[in-house]
Amino acid sequence: MKAIWNNQVLAESDNTVVVERNHYFPADAINKAFFTSSSTHTHCPWKGEASYYSIVVNGEENKDAAWFYSSPKDAAKEIKDHIAFWKGVEITE
Repeated sequence: MKAIWNNQVLAESDNTVVVERNHYFPADAINKAFFTSSSTHTHCPWKGEASYYSIVVNGEENKDAAWFYSSPKDAAKEIKDHIAFWKGVEITE
């Protein structure tokens, strides 16, 4: 699977975890050059607290377009250290 935005591959892996129709990529599958930390956090009742990255490609920012769970609840432990995408990031095979 590949995560693509602004004609750049942000992440690529044959080992994603699918939860609620989102592909979660292993942390070591992302191209860290495109990711900046965000102060945004949200809470999911069954997964826990999500943290976000903004994505910057060719000078364009996609704010909070990637999220992850550093310490997910037990029900979502398989997505620990995995990153998922939204806000126009295309997920393809």
